[in-house]
Amino acid sequence: MSFHEHVRNARAPGMARRDFLKKSSIAAASLALGTTALPALAAYVAPTRARGTAVLDVRNYGAVGDGVHDDTAAIQTAINALPATGGTVFVPAGTYMINAVKNLRLRSLMHLQLDPAAKLVAIPNAADRAYVLNVYKVSDVEISGGQIVGERDKHMATSGEWGHAIMVRGSNRVTVRDIRLSNCWGDGLSIGGAAATTGTIPSQDVVVTNIVSTGNRRQALTIGRSRGVKIYDSEFSYTSGIKPGCGIDIEPDPDSTASTSGVRVENCWIHHNDGNGIQVYKTVLNTVIKACTIEYNHGYGVLLLNADSGYVVSNKFMHNRLYGVSARSATHGVQISANTFRNNKTLYYGIRESLGALTTIAGTGTSGTMKSSWQLEVTSDCYDMVVGKNYYAL
Repeated sequence: MSFHEHVRNARAPGMARRDFLKKSSIAAASLALGTTALPALAAYVAPTRARGTAVLDVRNYGAVGDGVHDDTAAIQTAINALPATGGTVFVPAGTYMINAVKNLRLRSLMHLQLDPAAKLVAIPNAADRAYVLNVYKVSDVEISGGQIVGERDKHMATSGEWGHAIMVRGSNRVTVRDIRLSNCWGDGLSIGGAAATTGTIPSQDVVVTNIVSTGNRRQALTIGRSRGVKIYDSEFSYTSGIKPGCGIDIEPDPDSTASTSGVRVENCWIHHNDGNGIQVYKTVLNTVIKACTIEYNHGYGVLLLNADSGYVVSNKFMHNRLYGVSARSATHGVQISANTFRNNKTLYYGIRESLGALTTIAGTGTSGTMKSSWQLEVTSDCYDMVVGKNYYAL
């Protein structure tokens, strides 16, 4: 099977960790890319979510899957037909047109399981806000398999930035795995809080593993007011069209005093985004970015702005247009160590594929030797930082 034929296939049962990631991406632009060697890590097993044993096939509720009929009502009927104990709603192979303005509203105690050859495709609309799947104030939800395709190329208006494949708000114990999200007017996946009379309800214990989010307009992944979001073995790429344009943006609403905490991003491939690879923006606590390959982004590889505590360790930063890592705006309590930096700040120096041997340097990001490599920046207003040994191609 060719590299391109692997694109739309979800991870087969038993496939080793990292194999899905290496085989899963097709370029959203016509660029020839080789696969990226990622660090060897122990197998990650997604948590088990509670639900009943019922299994309902959406074809039995009127879904057609021919790429023509609007299947929104039929699939929602299947979801609503689950018993009180919950269960699985299965979507067989086919192309299912979805009215994202109405969206599919998932319920608690359910698994939405798409066949690897199933696609949910958003019907073109003019709405500022539209979500193919809406996971709102529910718990114990799993989404897996197949693809969700947005309507950015056929969107019928020019305003708005919230046309997402999957919106998770104020929900607990949610897993999103083995799925491809692409071509959305807004984000591939957005995770955050929900308004309530007692204040904002954050999403908690959300796991994302073995997904590809690519070719979306605003972000590949947004993480707002949340607790304990874990991202493993996934790809976030080719975001373009409207700012911030990041691979991953970890950012509570700017007018909020609420925080986001406990985000972990591990063994991911983040590349060719118009903004930063990963942005950690204000009132964000205890973020871990580990063992990722972050390359060819048009901004920073990782930008930390007033970030509070965490680790940036054992990553590869290559060919990003600005610094591989930039810590600014009173970022504090973050350790940056054991990373490999090659040919970043290409805005000034261009992409050089022929690079020298790696040099090990320990110390702050403002030392003369490190600054001359344009790899790592820690501004003078940052404090309680630990910059350990990192590796540079000078």
